[in-house]
Formats: sequence, C-alpha cells, structure tokens
Amino acid sequence: MIGLQPPQTTVKLPAPPNWQAPLPHGGKLMELKAWWQQFNDPLLLHLIDQAQTVSPSIASAKSRIEQARAKKVGATAALLPDLTANASGSRGLESLFFPAATIGSIGLQTRWELDLFGGNQAAQDAAQARVEGATASWHDARVLVAAEVANQYNILRSCEAQVAFAQTDANSRSETSRLTENMSQAGLKPPADAALASASSAQARNTLLTQSAQCDLAIKALVALTGDAEPKLRKRLQVASGKLAQPVSMTVTAIPGELLAQRPDIIAAGQEVIAASADITQYQAQRYPKISFSGKISMMQLDVAPAPKGGTVWSIGPLAVTLPLFDGGLRVANVEAARARYTEASLIFTGKIRSAVREVEEALVNLHSMGQRNEEVAKAVAGFNTAFAAKEELYKVGLVSLIELEESRRLAVQAKTGQLQLRRDQIAAWISLYRALGGGWTTAEAGKVEPQKALFN
Repeated sequence: MIGLQPPQTTVKLPAPPNWQAPLPHGGKLMELKAWWQQFNDPLLLHLIDQAQTVSPSIASAKSRIEQARAKKVGATAALLPDLTANASGSRGLESLFFPAATIGSIGLQTRWELDLFGGNQAAQDAAQARVEGATASWHDARVLVAAEVANQYNILRSCEAQVAFAQTDANSRSETSRLTENMSQAGLKPPADAALASASSAQARNTLLTQSAQCDLAIKALVALTGDAEPKLRKRLQVASGKLAQPVSMTVTAIPGELLAQRPDIIAAGQEVIAASADITQYQAQRYPKISFSGKISMMQLDVAPAPKGGTVWSIGPLAVTLPLFDGGLRVANVEAARARYTEASLIFTGKIRSAVREVEEALVNLHSMGQRNEEVAKAVAGFNTAFAAKEELYKVGLVSLIELEESRRLAVQAKTGQLQLRRDQIAAWISLYRALGGGWTTAEAGKVEPQKALFN
C-alpha cells in the first residue's frame, strides 16, 4: 500500500490523570453489573428487564448490529474469489450444410480481484469496526434504559413518601381545625383563629391532592417505559409504597482513562474513528489500477449426426488491468469526503470523552455534597419536629397562639419535605454515577460478537 494512508487501528484517550472531585467511600463495594441487586427490590429489577425488552431504542440498536454484520459479510466477500455455476442447453439448425444439433453444457466460472492496494481489506476493517461500535451502542442503550427506569421509579417512590407525609400533615391540620372550631364556639378562641385553622387544613388537602396527581403521572411514565398494564403495575407498586432504596457505594477507579475504557458510548465513538480512517484507505485505493483474474471450466455435449461428441473445455484468463483515467474528480472527492468524516468522528470522540469526564465529576460532586448535608438535614428535621410537638401541646392548653403553632408546623413540614427531596436526589445521583461509569460494561462485552482490535493505546 505504498502511497496510501494506512488505516488507524487504535485511538488515544485524552483523559485527565486524576479526578478533581472526591471519590465515594464507605459501605460495601459491589460490581456495577450487580448494583441493582442491592436495592433488594424485585419490582425494580422486573421493570428494568421489561423496559429493556420493549424499548424501541434497544431494538433499533440491535437492528444496527445486524445491518453492520451484513455489511461486513459483503466486505469480506470482496476479498475472496467469486465462484458461479452455469448450465445451458440449445437445439437448432445453424447452417444449411449441417444437420440440426443439440448442445448442452455445465460448468464453473470464477473471478478474483487482487487487493493490490489494500482497498478491500480496508473496507473489511471499517465494517468490523462498525460491528463492534454497533454492539457497544447496544450495550449503551441498555444502560440508558435501566437508568431511565430507575430514575422514574425513584421519582415515584419519593412521591409516594411525600404523599404519606402530606396525608399525615393534612390529618394533623384537620384535627387542629376541629379543636380550634370547638374552642371558638365555646368562646375560648376568636373566630379568626378558626378561619385560619380551616384555611391551613384546606391548604394541606390541596397539597395532598397535588402530590397524588404527581404520583399518578409517575406511574403512567413507568407504564410507557415498560409496557406493563397500568392496573397490574399499580397492584405491584402497593407492596412497598413510599419505600426509597439505599444504594450501596460503588467502585470508582482513580484513573479516568480506566473509566473511559468501560464506557460503551466512548467505545462506539472510538470504533467510528477507526472505521472512518479505514474508509480513507478504501477510497484512496480506488484511484489506483485494479487487477482481476478469471477462469472457467465446463463439460459440453454436442448431439449431432452422424455421431454425438462430448468433452471438457476450459480457459484461464483474461488477466485484466483497469486504470481510472478520467472520472470528473469523483474519486478525489470521495477521498476528501472520507477525510472530512474522519475529522468529524475524531472531534465527536474527543467531545464524548470530555462529556464523560464531566458527567462523572458532577455525579461525584453531588454525592459528596449530599453526603455532607444528610446529618445536618436530619438534625433540622428532628429539631423542628420536637419544637412543633411542644407547641402543639401548649396550643391545646391555650399557652401559644395559632399563628405560632402554624409557623412551627410550616418549618417542620419544610424540613421534612427537604429531607425527602434530598433522599430522592441522592439516589438520582447514584444512578447518574452508574450511568456515567458505563453501567458495568467492559470491552470484553464486544468480544462476544467477534474478537476486536485493541482500541486504546
């Protein structure tokens, strides 16, 4: 392949040497692939499996694998001789001087184009890279669907917990309203207090109804993701209503380059760089001479009076050489277009690397921040609850005003709502980290399709 650009077989990872965010620590470390198991929630596992079964994005990714495999078969076939069988038969009177004759033949014919400049081999390399890239994209689609289902499930369970708390708060305000109304009728409280207590109770019921509607929307989102029947899903969800999971810490390697080697989307983008490089070689080879070789062998039977004849005929050749002389600049344009696609693929690849590093860094920062806030939020909830309980008892004996009671209640509700949101956001951050780490995928997964070249150096 003298004068041709050799195809690229590896891509470099321009990754930073270390993470700039603190790594998670403590707890039991588990394999990412088994990470969902530690949620101890069979329904979540079922929903993830169901969503991956019916997901159109996963089906499309699977279709792209099959298409890439078919193209690879075609590229491989171009490197091999073409062998065809033929048979023919005829009868006719070709001349007035000879009797009618019957002619029959059966034989084989072959043609082989020598891959003198490596264009066909480059086409096969490009097809192989795209098979591996499509396989990695399929794994990436599965990881994305799992994360999407888990996030929606987390939103629903958090919503259910908030509904349970809103119900408790509504019951408490309703009881306060009832007591205040009784005391107002007895002349122990002014009518304004009764009106305030009634308004507070109505506000709590409104919050409860709004939160319940949000839960209904979350269920419908899960129905759309999984394809499950809504009545059946609602029945299953009742088992652990309002129960939020507590994810176990996962391993995060200290070297970003090691992480990036297990991101299927990074692998897919890298394989496209390799394929685009091979495309350049393929189109360059089309500008040079082509040499093809053909041959045939056949058995022929000639049935003509006075005596039939039969035998074997064969030929070797011709040895054909074709040289492109003028094509209006088409072949040069194809090479330039291939180079442009290579540049584009390289930029996309490096852009995905930067995005991957950012996703991991953001997830780590969020987890670190939320971990630090947990203890303080718990103290706030406990303190406001204690204060509210004390104010409630004092209100019953007339030692504090209703305004003071409602202010204490507002602070307690605000703190508890914040704690539930923090819990939800913390689980979401763990799911984001799971996604950012590639969902447990490794380059060995692509080997299940076919052995692949070394992608990273």
